[in-house]
Amino acid sequence: MTNTRFNPKSADARWQQTWDERQTFRANDASDKPKAFVLEMFPYPSGRIHMGHVRNYTMGDVLARYKRMTGHEVLHPMGWDAFGMPAENAAMEKKVHPGNWTRENIASMRAQLKRLGFALDWSRELATCEPEYYGHEQSLFLDLYAAGLVYRKESAVNWDPIDMTVLANEQVIDGRGWRSGALVEKKKLSQWFLKITDFADELLEGLDTLDQWPEKVRLMQENWIGKSKGMQFRFNFVGNTDGFEVFTTRPDTLFGASFAAISPEHPIAKKLAENAPDLAAFILECQQSGTAAADIETAEKKGFNTGLSVQHPLDPDWHLPVYVANFVLMDYGTGAVFGCPAHDQRDLDFARKYELRVTRVVAEGDDTDPHFAGDTAYTGPGQIVNSHFLNGMSVEDAKAAVIGRAESEGWGKGTTVWRLRDWGVSRQRYWGTPIPFIHCDDCGVVPVPKDQLPVTLPEDVSFDVPGNPLDRHPTWKNVPCPSCGKAARRETDTLDTFVDSSWYFIRFASQPNDQPFDRAIAEQWLPVGQYIGGVEHAILHLLYARFLTRALHRIGKINVTEPFKGLFTQGMVTHETYSITDPDTGQPLYFSPAEVHRIDSGAMVVTGSGGTEVDVGRVIKMSKSKKNVVDPDEIIDQYGADAVRWFMLSDSPPERDLPWTEAGIEGCWRFINRLWRIVDGRDDNAQGEDKALDRKLHQTIAGIASDVEGLGFNKAVAKLHDLANSIEKAGNTASKTIAIKTLVRLIAPMAPHLAEEAWAAINGTGLVADAAWPTVNPALLVEDEVNIAVQVNGKLRDTLTLAKGLDKAALEAAALASEKIIRTLDGATPKKVIVVPDRLVNIVA
Repeated sequence: MTNTRFNPKSADARWQQTWDERQTFRANDASDKPKAFVLEMFPYPSGRIHMGHVRNYTMGDVLARYKRMTGHEVLHPMGWDAFGMPAENAAMEKKVHPGNWTRENIASMRAQLKRLGFALDWSRELATCEPEYYGHEQSLFLDLYAAGLVYRKESAVNWDPIDMTVLANEQVIDGRGWRSGALVEKKKLSQWFLKITDFADELLEGLDTLDQWPEKVRLMQENWIGKSKGMQFRFNFVGNTDGFEVFTTRPDTLFGASFAAISPEHPIAKKLAENAPDLAAFILECQQSGTAAADIETAEKKGFNTGLSVQHPLDPDWHLPVYVANFVLMDYGTGAVFGCPAHDQRDLDFARKYELRVTRVVAEGDDTDPHFAGDTAYTGPGQIVNSHFLNGMSVEDAKAAVIGRAESEGWGKGTTVWRLRDWGVSRQRYWGTPIPFIHCDDCGVVPVPKDQLPVTLPEDVSFDVPGNPLDRHPTWKNVPCPSCGKAARRETDTLDTFVDSSWYFIRFASQPNDQPFDRAIAEQWLPVGQYIGGVEHAILHLLYARFLTRALHRIGKINVTEPFKGLFTQGMVTHETYSITDPDTGQPLYFSPAEVHRIDSGAMVVTGSGGTEVDVGRVIKMSKSKKNVVDPDEIIDQYGADAVRWFMLSDSPPERDLPWTEAGIEGCWRFINRLWRIVDGRDDNAQGEDKALDRKLHQTIAGIASDVEGLGFNKAVAKLHDLANSIEKAGNTASKTIAIKTLVRLIAPMAPHLAEEAWAAINGTGLVADAAWPTVNPALLVEDEVNIAVQVNGKLRDTLTLAKGLDKAALEAAALASEKIIRTLDGATPKKVIVVPDRLVNIVA
């Protein structure tokens, strides 16, 4: 063993330059090797990479490097999800152009990523804000329009009053805009939509094929798509034939109805509000509250009694009051419901608030009392009670009976509805893909001819006032109509940025200049074999990407239906927080880890403050607002890229959160140096073999391969630690030298700079990045020796390494022949010998 230290400052830069010059990681479309597409969700260019990025990309990088070593042609690209509101916000705050801000950030983050030595094909780098990308997106949008999958209509939208733009339902979190945090309002606008609802069945059924996805993600998508089977029927107002349609998933509970309710957006509600100021005020209040379904479910249930009543469809003499209710969604079902309070918690909360009747109609056991007490609805199974001709039926039989009667009598029918709504993609902002349409007073809405693409964004825009700069640009929007040549106007809305990320993986696979992608080449790589990213994208991004891939398949653009074969959602990188209480505001003032240090008493104090002690908060996700972030560049400067990578792979399973600690990164740095000393201290002239070490080596090769394939990186790291221990303890034999040289290849996916430096030191051919994964001798995977503990009177006195499977007599003889046991017995004759095959010999003296 030597005392030399690995020098990452020299090695990291040198090998990164070598990989770059040799274009080591450039994917070859024409290769006849089996292809592997490894992809991490591409980042938004905010200006700096964070430790979450580092963990995400390190995982993908290990898999990509391993796949290269196992004979695959690997596509492992990088790009930038570069459009969006943060750039416009920066333009307003910093008085800079969004494009300049974005491209400067990309340059900074690219340099940071390169310092980590990721095996990326930089020749395929793309940024969604460049016309070379979004021009092709415009072309695809026109193809979808021609196929009838894009349309424009006026609709109620989620309006963010701060960002001054429309938000999709998925972008409304707790009733607030996902970026601005502003309370979202409802507003009527003409919007562009993609017909994702045409694919609802496909998207739902396709989830069954994604057996390499986390179950929780598939469930989240299933719930979002929200297929509901039930009945649609008509309520007629008392005294006339007018009324409204209702959808319910529980027709079996109709005899428990105590009210009907319509959405604040329902046409009847709006008509009534024209002559009812109180109702108009109530509707306005509903519009200014949260719009997401989850928010509505948790909000206080409120209603406005219209004074109208409807007839119960099974008993015309039974009248139900009609409310306008804040929990009824216009875009689900028909925008109207009936309330059965005993068996729906939302309805029960509403009924208790407005003192409405609550009747039990489903019973478990003998509790058939029609009077339902308590504040918790019963939603379980049971038999129908208090329901006339339905009494005694099961829930499912009662559903079928009511639907059958409704259809025979003509007042309702069985039907299926979906929670999923068409994807509104219009955004009233500048920094996005221009929607390629032109508005003409004579011709209507006209597509931009493809030979005029890309429709590029103007550079001379102002962000002095809120709103869309494209809408008030003096010249950009004024163009001749492509059909008649008269003066017309460009569409000034831009596309939701989730459109950009819904096909970028296809563009990574194929990047011709004259079309979005070459189908044959793209199909060689797709679907993505392993996709890695945060679970927060389970709906926003992943559902849209699945939809757009299927849409392109439907119109004949590509013969792929699911974009991502394997999906892995990694945990976050976390850190404790440091703060003091601001004496003026009483609010916490946060400090970064770099701004504090520990003193002899163990307390954390603000550096340079003369001893101001900070409150150490709990370990949470790294956040700029809490300042509990660690700058990757500073850590790389101190410990090198490989120590950072090693930390990201160690200890925590990759799906769990990883707490960042100084002790942890220092331990990784020590191990990197330990590996270097093992390599540097080898003896190339050593002779002899060590069967135990040979077996350990080949078990490690096979184990790490299995772990990496299964994304169990922490398990692979543990096996490398174990192998290093075995090498250090082994005698000086040829087996040890072979193990050391093999170790270099085993660490190559995880610590590539160290591995290249060590590969050169052992005179390996070419680059270790191009070397093959070590082959396994299957015979050495079988344990043919075991360690036998030998005890005397229950105390361990020796450990013997013997052939596996020896019988009791042989084990007893070997134990009694041990010199240590002979000395311990000191001539005494054993009274009894207890043998546990392959494990233990206990001698009772």
